[in-house]
Amino acid sequence: MSWLKRWIGLIVLVIVGVQLPASAQVPPHTPGSICVTPQFWCWAAFPGRPGMACTCKTQSGWVRGVLR
Repeated sequence: MSWLKRWIGLIVLVIVGVQLPASAQVPPHTPGSICVTPQFWCWAAFPGRPGMACTCKTQSGWVRGVLR
């Protein structure tokens, strides 16, 4: 049974790790200067109030996000 608990614990950790938002990896910054998308973050081209809409440029186009 011990191996089963460890296996379940590992699965839970992997699932939680995959679902953590990109904001978990954001460096220290001035509020409103980072744009956070569901997948990643970028430095805001035009800083603003936290919570405002923003976009990050990617190779496949622009992705919407929120200023943090």
